[in-house]
Amino acid sequence: MSSEQRLDPTLVEQTKQQIRVLVSEISQISKTDIAPEEFHSEFLPRVISALAAVGGAVWTLNPNGQLALGYQVNLQQTKLHENEEANKQHSRLLYKMLNAQEESNIVPAHSGSDNEDEAGNPTDFLLLFGVIKTELETFGLVEVVQRSDTNPATQKGYLRFLQQMTGLASEFYKNRQLRNFGDRQNLWIQLEDFTRNIHKTLDYKETIYTVVNESRRLIECDRVSIAIKRGKKCRVEAVSGQAMLEKRSTTLKLLGRLATAVVACDEPITYVGDTTDFAPQVETAVEEYVDEAHSKMVAVFPLARTNVNAGDSEETDQNKLPPEPPFGAIIIEQIEDNRVPEKMRKRIEIVVEHAKAAIGNALDHNNIILMPLWKTIGKSKVLVTARMLPKTIAVSIGVLALFLAMIIIPWNFNMHCKGTLEPEIRRNIFASEEGKVEQVFVRHGSVVYGPRQNPDPNDPDYEKGTILVRLSNNQLEADIQKVEGDIAEVKKVITNLSESSFKPDDPSEKLRIMGELSKNKVRLESLLVQRAINEERKKELEIRSPITGTVMTFDLVNKLQSRPVQRGVSLMEIAEPQGKLILELDMPEKNMGYIDEYLKKIKEKDPNSKLKVHFVMMVDSTQTYTGKVIEEHDRAENRGTQETTVRIRANIDDPDQLPPSKRAGAGVSAKIYCGKRALGFVLFHEVVSYLQKTVFFWFQ
Repeated sequence: MSSEQRLDPTLVEQTKQQIRVLVSEISQISKTDIAPEEFHSEFLPRVISALAAVGGAVWTLNPNGQLALGYQVNLQQTKLHENEEANKQHSRLLYKMLNAQEESNIVPAHSGSDNEDEAGNPTDFLLLFGVIKTELETFGLVEVVQRSDTNPATQKGYLRFLQQMTGLASEFYKNRQLRNFGDRQNLWIQLEDFTRNIHKTLDYKETIYTVVNESRRLIECDRVSIAIKRGKKCRVEAVSGQAMLEKRSTTLKLLGRLATAVVACDEPITYVGDTTDFAPQVETAVEEYVDEAHSKMVAVFPLARTNVNAGDSEETDQNKLPPEPPFGAIIIEQIEDNRVPEKMRKRIEIVVEHAKAAIGNALDHNNIILMPLWKTIGKSKVLVTARMLPKTIAVSIGVLALFLAMIIIPWNFNMHCKGTLEPEIRRNIFASEEGKVEQVFVRHGSVVYGPRQNPDPNDPDYEKGTILVRLSNNQLEADIQKVEGDIAEVKKVITNLSESSFKPDDPSEKLRIMGELSKNKVRLESLLVQRAINEERKKELEIRSPITGTVMTFDLVNKLQSRPVQRGVSLMEIAEPQGKLILELDMPEKNMGYIDEYLKKIKEKDPNSKLKVHFVMMVDSTQTYTGKVIEEHDRAENRGTQETTVRIRANIDDPDQLPPSKRAGAGVSAKIYCGKRALGFVLFHEVVSYLQKTVFFWFQ
């Protein structure tokens, strides 16, 4: 037999044809517009098949300059994962090949020095490398794992083929760059139109409607909405494609709640079907809105003004202004698709930044005091024409006269508040012991008597007062029984010790008995004290009226019967509704400065002076009544209203003038007289106070 085996020409031709088909397929794939990950999965297996290689990998270069595995075929055959040092040496080889001058290289098996810090091929295979790059950028590295038992000529053929394939991969990335340049050019044109349109006016309404419609066109989404913060809540002000909004719409209300929750957290959110990472209040708002609107993707971004010096690195932390709170939010929605491509994400970021500036500037411009008047004056030329000049002068004189009147004319200065008529004598009844309500003896309107105030001395409650509620406390009963048992036991021990103290002749035994006797007597005294305390606690389970009056609390049985109560819990209120009534007023804390200032002024003239009160009753506002302040609380509290108030009590000058329908708890509207001030100050003192707190304060 011949030592050389001749190759079948037909088999060789078939192999060449298969390689040509694979190369043609790779060439076609490199011209398509697909994602790099998809290209790698189509590209690498064909290269491996054409070279009849063991495996290979595509290593991609991220923006940080680090290589990451993009795709691999049979890379585990190298067994690099089994040896950490070999893996590190291979990693250094990858970076060396990436930075090599030649675009293709071949590295023999087990090449490199024994130095652990140098690059090398620690595997049993021949490694071929090809760099994927264009004139502008390097994208990664192709690594082919080949058998090492090939002659040098074959290895050079492998290298030439790999160089050709990496050229096709580079062509793929070059085509992507060209498409990106084209898309970027189109984006710049669209962005130029977008910025020009939203910044061309400072009119608030026109700006927000322009922002939502232009943003929808730039982002290429289904709907864009703007919500503006009014007080503590956000209200939807504009929706793309809608000239008029139905404010009572359930969808708009729920969208406003969602914007309010996101603005309160001051963190943007993007909903694509999962709410696990959202704050609880945001999660609830998102789910309610999506159930109503059926949107697949909802992104909400808070809008806040950006400080002008926010990017000044030389500014110290002490001098930096705090970040502005959000003034609203922009909401982007997709109805049918929940995907957010990178292209859309980048455009959303651009829209959000420009919307902050455009809407923020429009709001600032719109909030300038009397802006419509200044615009009218600035645009009007009719007022200064010869025919209109006399009228203009007359109106100006009238305005000046009105202004002077506001400064010169004095007027009564009153502080308004709301309050109620309350009995002067009343008590809240509290539970003095913890327990369960066993029985309620009184009802709403029941007449009760205090200790020694019952008109019938033969009544069993004459001395103690009318019983209101009886409580039961199982733990207290158990404590009483235990103490009684302990007392009986100690008494028995004392009796036995007393009898045996006379019998023993041994002095030491007698001394021991006397010691035990003394100790038990001390314990008996302690138990007797404890029994007395328990008896007092048991008496307190019967809650009695401290005053004579009428039960004012309604529906006591349903509120208290068989209910457990804690010590200090209010059970009911007792008052004398037919007795003297006084005013209890809740004055807003912001007005107390004027009241205290005037009170101090009149006290300097007469220490016995009282502040005057005028009030009307809610049931009959036609009649005005007068009174005098007798007490101001030292503490301001929030009594369930939006603002903090100070409780003020006042006597009624003539209670007999009150209408027959008067009753405890009736509402009143009152004003406290605080002297005379200029008419303008009386009318606009709240505006003056607001300006002092928000504007003038910063210049002091």
